[in-house]
Parts: sequence; structure tokens; C-alpha cells
Amino acid sequence: MTEFLDLETQDGVRMPWNVIPGTKQSSSSSIIPVSTIYTPLKPLPSIPTLPYTPLRCRTCRSVLNPFCIVDFASKIWICPFCLTRNHFPPHYYSISDDNLPAELFPQYTTIEYESPTEKSTVPPVFLFVVDTCVIEEEIGYLKSSVSQAVGLLPENSLVGLITFGTYVCVHELGFGQVPKVYVFNGYKEVTKDQIMEQMGFFVKRPRPATGVIAGVRDGLSQESISRFLLPASECEFAMNSILEELQKDPWPFSSDQRATRCTGTALSVAAHLLGACVPGSGARIMAFTGGPTTEGPGAIIGKNLSEPVRSHKDLDKDSAPYYHKAVKFYEGLAKQLVHQGHVLDLFACALDQVGVAELKVAVERTGGLVVLAESFGHSVFKDSFKRVFQSGDYDLGLSSNGIFEVNCSKDIRVQGIIGPCASLEKKGPLSSETVIGQGNTTAWKMCGLDKATSLCLVFEIVKKDSPEAIDQSANSQFYFQFLTYYQHSSGQMRLRTTTLSRRWVSGPGSIQDLISGFDQEAAAAVLARLVSFKMETEAEFDPIRWLDKSLIHLCSRFGDYQKDSPSSFSLSPRFSIFPQFIFHLRRSQFVQVFNNSPDETAYFRMILNRENVANSVVMIQPSLISYSFHSTPEPALLDVSAIAADRILLLDSYFTIVVFHGSSIAQWRKAGYHNQPDHAMFAQLLQAPQDDANAILKERFPAPRLVICDQHGSQARFLLAKLNPSATYNSDMPAPEREILFTDDVSFETFLDHLQRLAVQ
Repeated sequence: MTEFLDLETQDGVRMPWNVIPGTKQSSSSSIIPVSTIYTPLKPLPSIPTLPYTPLRCRTCRSVLNPFCIVDFASKIWICPFCLTRNHFPPHYYSISDDNLPAELFPQYTTIEYESPTEKSTVPPVFLFVVDTCVIEEEIGYLKSSVSQAVGLLPENSLVGLITFGTYVCVHELGFGQVPKVYVFNGYKEVTKDQIMEQMGFFVKRPRPATGVIAGVRDGLSQESISRFLLPASECEFAMNSILEELQKDPWPFSSDQRATRCTGTALSVAAHLLGACVPGSGARIMAFTGGPTTEGPGAIIGKNLSEPVRSHKDLDKDSAPYYHKAVKFYEGLAKQLVHQGHVLDLFACALDQVGVAELKVAVERTGGLVVLAESFGHSVFKDSFKRVFQSGDYDLGLSSNGIFEVNCSKDIRVQGIIGPCASLEKKGPLSSETVIGQGNTTAWKMCGLDKATSLCLVFEIVKKDSPEAIDQSANSQFYFQFLTYYQHSSGQMRLRTTTLSRRWVSGPGSIQDLISGFDQEAAAAVLARLVSFKMETEAEFDPIRWLDKSLIHLCSRFGDYQKDSPSSFSLSPRFSIFPQFIFHLRRSQFVQVFNNSPDETAYFRMILNRENVANSVVMIQPSLISYSFHSTPEPALLDVSAIAADRILLLDSYFTIVVFHGSSIAQWRKAGYHNQPDHAMFAQLLQAPQDDANAILKERFPAPRLVICDQHGSQARFLLAKLNPSATYNSDMPAPEREILFTDDVSFETFLDHLQRLAVQ
């Protein structure tokens, strides 16, 4: 495992196959596609930033890299992708074997370029879109969070405010003497022209006769823009005055009705406003919603409370009348935001569903952040929201306006990306006919990206089996290059390039080579994204059956066994934990939608689709640490047998962190032993898991929910649901002090027995 982690530390890349099945046939029989999980902006301490523009190949536009063949005598470099011979420009003429530019150093496979001339003139923009259809207490929490955020923003960043309920209110911050608001009907869709007309953008300066109106450069005066978007340092007072007086939506509704909430119209107004004032800049719409949309475009439910919000069953049966219309509306909004280069962040806090499942497309394609909690007063929301604006050790490193491009060897095609980006429809010879995720292109727009954003690229090998391929031609390397052009938080435009080389193998003797380069954690993360994507896009798709078939085929191809003899079956250490990952993935919230609402499922999948391999593995197979008097904290098996009366367990399932006290520990704690000086050891034992949990809470985004519970207590369900049910009420009589689970789920042992039986057939 360590060599794969080293590759990630060097380039931010993890691949299931680090030795690549080199032909179409061997790649399809390897079950898991040739793919990469890449974190474009992963902080890499060793990479230099070069203060000049990169040197590109004149044919395929790839960037000069350590895998290029360089002829120092004739000052020529040969591109590894298209084999074009390129001349070095005059300022490179002093290069030699001993005097290499940084981009040719073998250790700098990832490098950044920063052009001193390219800097964005527009500061970052934050447009807060706040729901007022919530109870007074929630509005109080929301006010304090937003005003705290305005205080934490960089002084030059522009701030705007829109509130919505039955109507959409755009607040004019630049007119401090009297609060001034422009009101739009929440029931109707509003166009950009209507907004500009109604908000008086052309009172002092006539409207241009032709062309698109877009910012100061095209037809708007700075004065009219700064009525609605003002620097944080200037508008703090106006913003706080408006927030202080903000009240619950005044429009009445009867007790058997839902509040009239026009989230879709409010987001549409926000997108038009930013599109008119600051197109192409790093702007974020931060939407706070506390309930379902019931009015106007994007509505997910009617106003009658007798009508329940759609469930997974309704979506499967196609009996959710609002769903497709709402998704279509948000797809249009996503397209508009991607075109403008703007991000939609969603903070949804309610006990009921709010429509995250419908909004998913707009948040994901613009690379927005998403947080789902029960209340605006809950630590999950408050801590996560604070992290967005935090600087220092735990800042998110928000960047904007990214364009991501891929170049690869001619025998490889790009099928698509599963992750927070949008296809730019730049179809070329490297894009595959088969599309997975955002495909049909070799370039993607990433309106918003941060230090942790990770993309899953899926490739297809098109090299046919041929006699020459089997004796491995002289060049048995495949090359990949990832280019990320983005606006750094300093406003500077940067280009990060990562170039990879991987050996390919084919033919009868290649199995051992493939096994030696298999990264089982990366493979589990890729399969989790693939199965989630298929569940959302393919009708009648059976995820459990698909995962089981994939695992059986993989084990029968790479396992060691005698035919029809299950007891002889064994897997190489490179594959040994993979069945366990699949067992937990089958039981995870990504595959088992029972007991989760469509909103929760959409939320879990959005987070999975933007996280790196290590975090994805924790979501699939949570980590469990045991604390006891007998030993130092140690990892425990994720099994019901890990529960003991005198142990504390710490479960990290990414979205929830559980500190679980065994029954004896809970009794001693209730008796107050930890407060007595002669039981200092017990006090330390209680504190240790709490400290470890706090360390995780501090660095994770979105902040997980912390659950502290006792054995046999109701909240213990958070732990029990994740454990392997090796002892259930059905098992042979367990020892009286052992915990058992009341479940009909099969245990991992049974799962493995079936797998071995089927794999050797």
C-alpha cells in the first residue's frame, strides 16, 4: 500500500491498476476499468511554482514534461503523446544535461506555472441567498452565522444579499440611508432582461442596442453594480442592519399547509444578477434553505401537508409528479452558472426534505459545497459554515474558474469524469463513444474547486490484441497528462500540470504483473462512484447483483485455486481486503437506500463524488478504534465481537463519529468515578476517544455529526448498523456476555464462503 501512497504524495493520483491491462480484451476482462482518482489542487510540499508560461507541443498542445526525449545538441524535444519534434525557443538555448529547466527534472512530474501578467481584476464575490420561511429561532441562528461570515471575508471581496419566501427580495446594500428592496414574484420565472429593467440598471446610462450585457466591460456602470455588490469592508454595517431586522416571511398559511417557498426563483434571480454584474469572475451563490420548495419553478411538492414529499419508492415507480420538471429546471440553471463561471453552494437545514436530490445537478456541475443538517443551530452546519471562511491550517483553499484538460497516449480514450465538473463538449480523437459521467469531451469546466476536490477519470483501452502487442513493443508505457488552469485564492491565474507514465502488459503471462500493481483502496473508491452513477442513470439497475458479479469475475480471474475446490481458493495480499470493501459497500448508504430519503442519498453521493481515496474508503468501510485499560488505543475489527463491557469504541463512518461506551464503562461514568482523584486512569480513558474525535471534527468538511452513546442505549444503533453481524439472534447459542445483533443480514464469513464457491466454478 505504501508505494501507492507515495505516488499520491508526489502527484495527487491513485489508480486501481498501476500496471495497465494493455489491450481492449484484457482491460474488459479485468472488470474494474482503467481509471484514476486525481486531486488537482492537492497541497504538495515539494512542487515548485514557475514564474513563466509553459512550453507546449505544437501538435497536441501537451506541456513539456520529464518524459519528453530531449536532444540537447539540436535543441529539440519529442512529445511522448504524439511523437512530434518541437524546437526549444531561444530563451531555452542554454539547456544541457547539467542545466535543466525545472519542468524536465525527473522528480517534478507535477509542477505549477504562474503567469505574472494574468491576474483577475474582479475580487471574489459572495451572494447570500437566505430563506425566511423558517421559525424565528432558526432565523436567529442563520442571522448570526451570516453576519459572522461577512466579518471573516477578505476585505476586498464583494457581498450581496437576497432573501426569499413567498417573494424574492434583492437588497440594495449601496444605499445606506434607507433600506431599499427590489421584490420579484416567486411564482413566475424571471428573465435577465426583466431583472435589469426592474432594478434600474439603465436609469443613468442607456441600454446598449446590441450585444450581451455583461459587467462593466459590456454596458453596465460600476455605480449600478455597487448598489447590489459591495466590498465587505464597506457593507458590513448595512448588512448587519438588514440582518438584525430580518423577520420570518410575513405571508400567512393555514396549519394544514406548507409555507410558500420559492427557492428556484430566488436562485434564478441570483444567477441572473451575477451574470449581469460579474460574469466570468470567481463568484459563489451561497443558498440557505430550511424547507421544501413549494412555489414557482423547481418546486418539489405542493402546499398541502396531506401530500407527502417524494420517497425513493415514488422515484422508482415514477410517481413523483414534480421531480422531473424540477430537475430539468435545475439542469438549465446549472448550464447558465457553468457558462458564467459561477458556483452554487447549498446549506440545507431542516427535519423534512428540502429538494437536495433535485438541486444536486446544479451544485455538482458548478463544483459547489453542500451541507445537510437538521437545524441552522446544529454543530454540523455551524462548524462547516465557519470552515468555508477560515484561513490558516484548516482552510479549504477555495479556488475558482477552473478548466481541466486531459491528454493521453493514442491507444487510450477518455470515457468521462464522475465528480464535480461540467463537460465543455470539446470532442476530439481522445474522447470515447461510451460516456460515463461528464463525457464526450477532453476538457471540463470546474467553476469551484478546493484542496480536497477529487475527480474520478474513467478510460477505455482501444489497443487491439495483435502478435506484436503480445511481445510488448519497445515502448510499453502509457502516458497521461492532466492540466488544471485555475484562479488561485490570491486572484492569480495558475496552471498545474501532472504527467504520469504507467507500464502496460498483455498476453498470457501478464496476470502477476497486473496483481503487483493493483491498488484495492482505489478500486473500491472507483466502484463506489460507478455503482452510485449507475443507480442514478440506469433504469431497473440492480446494484447488489452488479457488485456481486464484478467481485466473482475478479476473484475467478485473479484468485489462486484448483477448479471446483473452494477450500483451495486464496487471494494475493494485493487483493485480500477487496472482498471486505465490497461486502461493506453493499451494506453502505450509497447502495442501500432503505431508511434514507432521496435528499440524504443525494447528499452522501455528492460527498463521495468529490472526496479522495482515503476518505471514500472510510465512507465505505468505517474505521473502528478500541480503548481499554489493558492496552493502548488499537484498531478493532468492524465486527459485533469488538463490543465489550469494559471497552470504549470510536467509530468513524465519515458522516458520523460515534463514541460508544461499553456497559461497565457507562456504569462507572454514571457513578462519577472519573471525578475521583484515585481514578485518574479512568478519567484519561474517557477523555482519549473524545480527543481523537475532536481532532477528526476539526479537519473534516462537512463537519460530521458526533454521537456519544452507551451499550444498549437507543443511539447505539449508529454503531450497530455498521458492524459485521457475525453473531445474530439466529446464530448458535452465543456466550451470555457477548453482544448479538437482531438482523437477517448475512455475515462476512457467509459472504466469503459463497464467494469462494462461485469463484472456483
